Amino acid sequence: MQIKPIIGLEIHVQLATRTKMFCACPLEFAAEPNSRTCPVCLGMPGTLPVMNRTALEYSIKAGIALGGRIARFSKWDRKSYYYPDMPKNYQISQYDLPICSEGSFEIPKPDGSTRPVGIIRAHLEEDAGKNLHEGLDHTRVDLNRAGTPLLEIVTKPDIQDADEAYSFCVELQRLVQWLGISEANMQKGQMRFEPNVNVAITDGGVEYRTPISEVKNLNSFRSVRLAIAYEINRQVEAWKADHDYTLAKKGKMNFGWNDAKEATEFQRGKEESHDYRYFPDPDLVPVTVDDATLARLGAEVGELPLARQRRFIDTYGMTAKDCEVILADRATSELYDDAIAQVADAKLLTKQFVGIWNHLASARQSTIAGLGVPQVSVVELAKIVADGTISASAAMQVAEKLCEKGGSALEIAQSAGLIQERDESAMQAWIDQAFTENPQAVADALSDNPKKSKAAPGFLRGQVMKISQGKADPKLTGELIEKKILSLKC
Repeated sequence: MQIKPIIGLEIHVQLATRTKMFCACPLEFAAEPNSRTCPVCLGMPGTLPVMNRTALEYSIKAGIALGGRIARFSKWDRKSYYYPDMPKNYQISQYDLPICSEGSFEIPKPDGSTRPVGIIRAHLEEDAGKNLHEGLDHTRVDLNRAGTPLLEIVTKPDIQDADEAYSFCVELQRLVQWLGISEANMQKGQMRFEPNVNVAITDGGVEYRTPISEVKNLNSFRSVRLAIAYEINRQVEAWKADHDYTLAKKGKMNFGWNDAKEATEFQRGKEESHDYRYFPDPDLVPVTVDDATLARLGAEVGELPLARQRRFIDTYGMTAKDCEVILADRATSELYDDAIAQVADAKLLTKQFVGIWNHLASARQSTIAGLGVPQVSVVELAKIVADGTISASAAMQVAEKLCEKGGSALEIAQSAGLIQERDESAMQAWIDQAFTENPQAVADALSDNPKKSKAAPGFLRGQVMKISQGKADPKLTGELIEKKILSLKC
């Protein structure tokens, strides 16, 4: 028996606009229930929607980044269905003319290569409200979210397993945050995943396809991975128990995810497109996109995260782990990219970003760019370490002061007494003192024991740094120690 999972994803991305999709109500997470509503998003008779242009432009940016075809002409459709949190009894969406179609998104593989996942479409629509059940014997409805602009991205069933789905979701979140079109905060419901899973089972030369399960509203990468893995196993076991458990005989089904049990739970049969009775919305004009708008938005998209990662690895010798830090957000990567043009030592600058600046950003719950340290100061700190003006360890103290009050890295180092001594006569005096106070280390350095002779110079250098209170240039100190040991051997 051969088993082949067939996995596609539907992803709802809340766009980071100030107002809703078709009205001027502000978007605000955790506002007082039903306080961010108006006659339009409440579906009052006689009201007219007006399209949010920013939401449209954000969607076009996403479509460009996904390598899709941007529709020069698209329209709005009414998707009719009733839920308590859908006040109009229909959702304004896009049916046969989505804003983007026929795309492809590269996802990284464990070996460092990438693999494309096809994108069927990405279309704009409005969100529903929210039903509240917790701790109640009845249901309450909060319509603050009703009308929120959503971009729904639908993949082809190209994803091969749960781990690949996990990777896709992580990269897609990084992309929309990179583009600045969504905060994609899953705890706030700003990015929700709905895997569509079934299995092709080949047994005795005959292929059977299990029913397609759509697992609704997953809000974590972990849930995506676990739900898909669970569904694959559940469907195979269900088919083994009943060979009529097939798509042809059972159709499509919706499931929920019970995170506590780590299991899916059947909800209902899935509607087909004809069940929604789509028809063009008579209150909204179609959308047309001209060449100038497309060119402008394409320029704003710029270099994408995976392309920039490949360039950083190839050009600057970064590791994938380094890239996770420096490419965590667009502003930080651009700060690095601008700084590296002025710093000769790429490895030193990378080390400072991954070590010093990332440490300070994490402590302040910020991004590196969010620290507000200007590029000129980032460059200056790297240069004064590279030329030996201050030590690598002293750089952290200087960086902390730059975060607190700004200014010149060199002036901060001078006022804090962190400038390294490079006068050879002064350094030679410290070295002589270290040699006098540590005769055993000197003997080890002069011995024929390879292990001891290799370790002793490093110990002596540490003693010089201690005597000088960190002011001695470590590199020059090491060179002078080696020179002194060589003279003693002679």
